[in-house]
Amino acid sequence: MAPVHYIPKEEKFERMSNGEVHPVQNRPLPLKHPMELHEGIWGGETIIKGYLKKPKLRRLPRYWVPTLKSTVVYSEILDRHMRLTVTERTLTLIDQHYGFDNYILQTPPADLVSELALKIRREMLLTLVRGTLYPDNPTKRKEVMEKYHQYILPEEEADWFGLTLKEASIKQIRLEEEANAPNPLKHAFRAEFIEYLKVKQVEEAAQKESSKEDNSWLSRVNPFAKE
Repeated sequence: MAPVHYIPKEEKFERMSNGEVHPVQNRPLPLKHPMELHEGIWGGETIIKGYLKKPKLRRLPRYWVPTLKSTVVYSEILDRHMRLTVTERTLTLIDQHYGFDNYILQTPPADLVSELALKIRREMLLTLVRGTLYPDNPTKRKEVMEKYHQYILPEEEADWFGLTLKEASIKQIRLEEEANAPNPLKHAFRAEFIEYLKVKQVEEAAQKESSKEDNSWLSRVNPFAKE
């Protein structure tokens, strides 16, 4: 995950206060992910649990919570405005990516974190691969498809993207049930009989055509045939 709540050190080693040299270890802070995080897009921010140090007092626990705001964003791919709960960092990242669609599609899933963001990304991917965007405006559809063509994935891969573990498990169970579902023999017999009728019909048509040609040839060589 990209560092959000700490500044990683670029040096490989650092000198401690006692003069010893130790390798730098950029360890991320332990984060708390509340359920409300998945209802918005927080741009990688979340709740941090820490302690306040005061002179002559024991450490006091404290939680640092990001400032949330409600805003409206626009998706060019989905052609839809959405009211979302975001942080100031989310808005900054959207500006840095030159649009909400680029931010959602270019940001690694581990940095999006939010289930809502992953659902929106899944919808974008499926819309692109199926070509269902702007049904009443072919010119705009072609323009947007060309703009985001590098994000087009196989439909099966896009259909699995963004599912929670529970949703993915249910989807897999359904696929296995459909694949292993018993197929009654009457369906196979019906298909076989239909194919037999088709072949029989073609053969009868060929025989009729051949009979017409024979009759026509005999009428030409028979001097007593009626004209």
